[in-house]
Amino acid sequence: QVQLVESGGGLVQPGGSLRLSCAASISITSMNPMGWYRQAPGKERELVALISIGGITTYGDSVKGRFTISRDNTKNTLYLQMNSLKPDDTAVYYCNGNYWSGHVWGQGTQVTVSS
Repeated sequence: QVQLVESGGGLVQPGGSLRLSCAASISITSMNPMGWYRQAPGKERELVALISIGGITTYGDSVKGRFTISRDNTKNTLYLQMNSLKPDDTAVYYCNGNYWSGHVWGQGTQVTVSS
């Protein structure tokens, strides 16, 4: 069974930074693309960022220029570097991988941006 486990969430002040990690139980080269999504209370889940196996990235409009997605195939880990965080970034962040048998989701990690 494929598993994705997120870590790195927490409480941060506006303007601060966090780095999320997503560790996979299998080689992440078998998942294309991989991405981060988020869901705030009362809102639908939305795309944050995607990265293809070739390193092509796509970002949601609200995070462009502030967030950076990356993948380390040797560590089977996906990352999300989040800078200049805003209160509107508060949400549960989910890792996702498009596997041959379907989409795989992590359990989510809470990010709270507040002073």
